[in-house]
Amino acid sequence: MRLGEKQELFSILIAKHVVWLYSKGYKVREGDSFRDPRVHGKVGEKKGYGKSYSMHKSKCAKDLNLFRNGRFLTKTSDHKESGEKWESRHPLCCWGGRFDDGNHYSLTHEGRK
Repeated sequence: MRLGEKQELFSILIAKHVVWLYSKGYKVREGDSFRDPRVHGKVGEKKGYGKSYSMHKSKCAKDLNLFRNGRFLTKTSDHKESGEKWESRHPLCCWGGRFDDGNHYSLTHEGRK
C-alpha cells in the first residue's frame, strides 16, 4: 500500500476510534499529529523533539490525550483498552504502548511505527 493510501486509511480509522472512545466513556483531546519538516526535520533527520523516523512526519500518527471521569490519563497502562482496540482495527495499526508511548496511535510504513 502506498503512503497516500495509508494516510487515507489512517484518517478514517482514527475517526472511528475516537467515536468508539466516546462510546466507552472517554473524552479525547488531540495531541501531536503532523510534524512539519520545517520544524522537526525530514524523515530520518533529528530536529526538535521526537524521533527522526516518526510516523507523525508521514501523517500516519496521532497522539490522543484521554480523559475519564474528569481525570487526565497519563500512564501507558491507562491506554491499554484503547490501544488494544486500535491494534484490532487493521493489521497496520500500531499502538505506542508497546514501546512506552501509550498515547501514540499510528499505522506502520516501511518498518516505521
